[in-house]
Amino acid sequence: MITSSSLEQLKRRFNGRVVEPHDAGYDSARRVWNGMIDRRPALIAQCWDTQDVASCILFARENDLRVAVRGGGHSVAGHGTCDHGLVIDLSGLRGVHVDPQASVAQCGGGATWADVDRATQPFALATPGGVVSDTGIGGLTLGGGHGHLRNLYGLSCDNLLAAEVVTAEGRVVQASEQRNRELLWGLRGGGGNFGVVTRMDYRLHPVGPAVMFLAVFHDGARAAEALRFYRDFNGVCPPELSTIAFIGQVAAGAAAFPASAYGRPFVAFVGVYAGPVDEGEQAVAPLRELGQPLADLSGPVPYVQAQTFFDEEYPAHEMRYYWKSLHLPVLGDAVIDLIVDHALRQPSSHSTTDIWPIGGAVRQFGDDTSAYYGRHAAYLVNPEANWRAEQHDAANVSWVRTFIDALAEHSDGSRYLNFAGFQEEGESMMRRGYGPHYDRLVELKRQYDPDNVFQLNPNVPPA
Repeated sequence: MITSSSLEQLKRRFNGRVVEPHDAGYDSARRVWNGMIDRRPALIAQCWDTQDVASCILFARENDLRVAVRGGGHSVAGHGTCDHGLVIDLSGLRGVHVDPQASVAQCGGGATWADVDRATQPFALATPGGVVSDTGIGGLTLGGGHGHLRNLYGLSCDNLLAAEVVTAEGRVVQASEQRNRELLWGLRGGGGNFGVVTRMDYRLHPVGPAVMFLAVFHDGARAAEALRFYRDFNGVCPPELSTIAFIGQVAAGAAAFPASAYGRPFVAFVGVYAGPVDEGEQAVAPLRELGQPLADLSGPVPYVQAQTFFDEEYPAHEMRYYWKSLHLPVLGDAVIDLIVDHALRQPSSHSTTDIWPIGGAVRQFGDDTSAYYGRHAAYLVNPEANWRAEQHDAANVSWVRTFIDALAEHSDGSRYLNFAGFQEEGESMMRRGYGPHYDRLVELKRQYDPDNVFQLNPNVPPA
């Protein structure tokens, strides 16, 4: 029970807006990206500044409320909300300040990658982000951060230089290489276990404004052959090129495809060459010329446009999402055949099976630099179920789980925790997901959050 007096005290010292269930706009404020997630928090605190965040944490602890932290709200598992608890909504902290001389961007904890790209691209600078522009920087970075620049510049977490964090005690602390270095290590891939991150400082790199964008779709009947070619291609492609392969189904009415392709499976290659466009055209040519494509949308585009290519495929609220992943040490012929077999069984035409090569700069960062675990793998495989109707929940969730179970014998069990279903496996999943870093993260959790206030994340219990 929240007493009226304590709530009034919170509101008096709060600079943002506190939304209660009876307030206009509550239903809109409580919605998150994944349409499967339908929760009713007791309060939604739309924070305006760091002090608001600190006030929320103290209020939640005084009133024994569960805490959820929402940045962009894109958590597949729905960690940005909760039933009967307090949602700390950071969407008001979206400012981005760019120092082009220092090649650093200071970003509010509620910023999206669209906010960051919009601020940095006028200087022809960027930092590795995600591949959907309205994804929040916080969740992606704290979980790792695979994107279109990873081969050349690493993951999002590898480019996190410093952060401002509000701890479970309501203290505001700074984390950098000079101050609280161990905390910075934990924030680089260790999830939201240690506090609410209200500011992230990123290293910027020369990118754009135009890049060579790869988006070619081949006949899915040749998926196994195409993936074998792709595997060999990844052994020789330059670090400026980062790609994703995925298997899916052509949607009826898709404007880029001939009507004869509607409903047919495809195998696609999408990526960005973060160097001179003419070099990029040559670099991606083998994947475009693999056969007569169903559609080829490749060409020079502004970097910000490349960053929004997938946006329409992942709309907020209206779609239902369930994704899982596994790391693979090799992409052998038998594994490719298994992947193709299960991918073609997808029950929804909106779903895809994504294959992310792991190499280049991602391999150059070590265990001493970040809590992220997965650099040892050659590939990340991510079957993602995306569908619209609630009555199809069971079939889509079952497809993903069956797929992952079939791949398990070819993996060490580690996975990318941003793509980890509803994390229903609990601590065993976290131990595999964090690998040898797990015990070090437990010690850090004991230091910064011994009561496990921040547990709606890829959680590391403090004991």
